[in-house]
Amino acid sequence: MTAFDYIRDPQEIYRQSFATVEREAELSRLPDAVRTIATRLVHSCGMVDVLDDLEFSQNAIEAGKAALEAGCTIYCDVEMVKSGIIEKFLPANIKLACTLNDGRVPEHAKAIGNTRSAAAVDFWDELEGAIVLVGNAPTALFRLLERVGEGTSKPALVIGIPVGFIGAVESKQALSGNQFGLEFITVHGRRGGSAMASSVINALAGGLG
Repeated sequence: MTAFDYIRDPQEIYRQSFATVEREAELSRLPDAVRTIATRLVHSCGMVDVLDDLEFSQNAIEAGKAALEAGCTIYCDVEMVKSGIIEKFLPANIKLACTLNDGRVPEHAKAIGNTRSAAAVDFWDELEGAIVLVGNAPTALFRLLERVGEGTSKPALVIGIPVGFIGAVESKQALSGNQFGLEFITVHGRRGGSAMASSVINALAGGLG
């Protein structure tokens, strides 16, 4: 039987992983409030240079923590993003929502001539004070910005980190340059995904209390 030499203790893996991030990532150039998020982001993707693309609005961290403490709804673009959230970190009255599999979505997508991910955003009914978490679909991020531009209620924080080759870069630029006063956290470029997006919420919630 072949035996490999590797660390088997989960707590030791966790400890060494975060120690490596702190050693290799340039966290000192970030505000104190952002460092926990930056650490989790790097840990989620294994790339310290992701911090070069990290951007956040001035009050993003405070807005996100206040929304969580107030018992906000967290809207996720896909179920994988929702599944990546560590619920034990969240206050008890937080609601997690993903409407992508809502039965009304396919027909609505045809009606508006857009993707299912974008159509699902139109069923986010409690955006006032909510946190929006987009990790996969640039069209969902674009549609959210369109809805805010149309006059819908504004979420407290938008975490927009969709991954991909088509629309990901542009949707993040649109979020970063939004004229609606939205607080946001994003990672520019093509990188993103469920793990990176949910890591931001996990960092925010883990820092409460």
